[in-house]
Amino acid sequence: MTSAKGFTLLEVLLAFVIFAMSFAVVLQIISGSIRNTMRSKQYTEVALIAQSVMDTVGLEIPLEEGGQASGESGQYRWSVEIYPYELPEEREADFASLQIAELTGIDLLQIELIVEWGESPADRSRRFSTVKAVLASRGP
Repeated sequence: MTSAKGFTLLEVLLAFVIFAMSFAVVLQIISGSIRNTMRSKQYTEVALIAQSVMDTVGLEIPLEEGGQASGESGQYRWSVEIYPYELPEEREADFASLQIAELTGIDLLQIELIVEWGESPADRSRRFSTVKAVLASRGP
């Protein structure tokens, strides 16, 4: 009597199914990683563009109440609005900063920047905000 050596067809098929399922899981993990890397790249670019645009406010973009500007940087679109700073309701206890600004002749201006990218319906946007101080214009 000779004993047969090797694998049966059932064993080979079972091994192939296990391999295929493992490979599908690995591909799904890799595709998710690539998606997250691309999203991270976009958010980094958006933050750099926002910093660059905020740096131009007061230099190339006039720092004045009611000021607006917009532009593009590659696939990204941005818009800036400048308006008087108003203390948010949840920070009303911090009213001293507005009083100090008024006493020292400084106007506080809120700068809102929105950066958008992508095509509809999958377009994205991020909002950035800061406060800048300028000498108040005194009337005669």
